[in-house]
Amino acid sequence: MFKHFSIEDLSIIALLLEEEDKTKKRAKRMAVHPMLKKRKLEGEYWTLFKELVDDEKKFFIYFRMSRYQFDILLNKIELLITKQDTVFKEALSPKEKLAVCLRFLATGDSFVSIAFSYRLGVSTVHKIVKEVCSAIIERLMSETMPVPTKEQWQKIAEEFWNTWNFPNCIGAIDGKHVQITAPANSGSQFFNYKKTFSIVLMAIVDADYKFICVDVGAYGKNSDGGIFSNSNIGKALISNIFNVPESTNLLGTEITAPYVIIGDEAFPLTTYLMRPYPKPQLGDQRKNIFNDRLSRARKVVENAFGILSQKFRIYNRRIQLDPDNADNVIMATCILHNYIKSGGSQHSHNEEDIIASYSLSNLPRQGGNHQVAAFNVRENFARFFDSPEGALNY
Repeated sequence: MFKHFSIEDLSIIALLLEEEDKTKKRAKRMAVHPMLKKRKLEGEYWTLFKELVDDEKKFFIYFRMSRYQFDILLNKIELLITKQDTVFKEALSPKEKLAVCLRFLATGDSFVSIAFSYRLGVSTVHKIVKEVCSAIIERLMSETMPVPTKEQWQKIAEEFWNTWNFPNCIGAIDGKHVQITAPANSGSQFFNYKKTFSIVLMAIVDADYKFICVDVGAYGKNSDGGIFSNSNIGKALISNIFNVPESTNLLGTEITAPYVIIGDEAFPLTTYLMRPYPKPQLGDQRKNIFNDRLSRARKVVENAFGILSQKFRIYNRRIQLDPDNADNVIMATCILHNYIKSGGSQHSHNEEDIIASYSLSNLPRQGGNHQVAAFNVRENFARFFDSPEGALNY
């Protein structure tokens, strides 16, 4: 058949056939799957969303927030997640992107499951989650977790005393391990004592279960005390960037004490952070009372983590993201937690204070006389709880 063709002709024919085959494969890869073409007919956003809008209760269950909060949130981040249509593709609307992201956070379903439900590509869902979480952090961080003023710290302390009977307390601190897929080439950095891979969410919580400040991204292998000492939160407390008020007399007494944060045994004892007395020292009833009162007030941070996990079920599964993207997802859920509890109201705060708390240099640890002062502070609280003025106020 090819005897009339020269070697040069056959070579050219072979090259043309090869190029034609590559073009067909390329066209096949670029083709949109028929299922995705039915997005506006069968996709969950286009079929279910309009029904949820008419039922406030089911809307809240589905998105973990009210319709009003959804609309306000959309208005805040809309410009950041809006894309222009192109000749080849119609851009997704900001409302659909927000719906996809909130559903991912609320259920913890895989990107594949969300993609099937909304008739989107898996990579598209992945990009949407990253984009929307970044927009939430950028737009709502300064509103939902501002650096409190001295007056706001004092209000938090009043709430702790009225609700949990611990005076001069401006927050409870703890760390939560969030499971992630083992990062490539990470060794044992993210491997924790629970035999899983995780990153740590360190948070200070007020008496109403709202996050005052959070630090996300520490390696799972580290202890809570070590993470705190090297975190922006710890550095801000040492350098007093948090505007904490000066020491004051405890209610109705001459006992002076500073405003403090409370934590469990994993944290160091300092003049600004109270931890329980060690078990060998609990022969004194006054110390027992102190530990009971501290434990009672400290549970707000554990409860806050519980509320966060129930609202956003992504915490009940292993997050299938690299650490940096997982950090953004976790931060976004903490911001949304505060946003939802505040009812979606708008605030105005000085962003310079917030930026300052994230740009701290390394600071030395305290020891020596500072440790003695910390012991004295804890003793003062114990004396107060043993006095008539510090008795439980039910």
